[in-house]
Amino acid sequence: MKSAAASSSIEDYVKVIYSFTEWQDKAINSTQLAQRLGVANSSVSEMVRKLKDLGLVDHKPYSAVTLTEDGRRLALAVVRRHRLIETFLVRELGYAWDEVHDEAELLEHAVSDTFVARLAEKLGHPGKDPHGDPIPSEDGTVRLPAARLLSELDPGHHGHITRISDDDPELLRYLTREGVDVDALVQVGERKPFSGALQVQVTPPGQSEGHSAELGEQALHALWVADDAPHQGCELD
Repeated sequence: MKSAAASSSIEDYVKVIYSFTEWQDKAINSTQLAQRLGVANSSVSEMVRKLKDLGLVDHKPYSAVTLTEDGRRLALAVVRRHRLIETFLVRELGYAWDEVHDEAELLEHAVSDTFVARLAEKLGHPGKDPHGDPIPSEDGTVRLPAARLLSELDPGHHGHITRISDDDPELLRYLTREGVDVDALVQVGERKPFSGALQVQVTPPGQSEGHSAELGEQALHALWVADDAPHQGCELD
């Protein structure tokens, strides 16, 4: 069972701290924590002090908030629950990928370790969730793929989409309409003048024919691409 000492608020905080740094090296600060959790800065300051007293974070005034080993262990357990639940909701209950985050936020605090273990077994111990985020193993191992933001890639670069940020459900719905999904093959084209939109050629998983899509800055900073061999069905028009 979950530790009684780990309240839902504590779990939310350590999960956000971990998630912020998972795909980048930059640590999170109190202001960013407040923005991501939708709470006042004063509330964050009070909780960070509590987390520090519990040995879950390291923090000095006006500096970043970082997880201790105990804090990281707790965060990974919460992240594992969250991502397994998201995967279950999509695979078994027919949820769309833009609907699962809020549901998983509620359910992750209500399930036991036994439930999580059986859920993982039921799903075949998946390595990633519907958005491409890695699902930590039971022992806390995380296999993060080598990937870069689409915004950082040069024209002509080939690869496959390995992760799509789930921060904005509306963006996920837009990407669905554009046929952009995890594991799709992409080839980077040129930016359009004035609008700045980037033209990419997208080949959905399991298909040989690609299509053109135009992605703005918000999308370019939400898509991670792993290197891949050039694909015959992924040529720009």
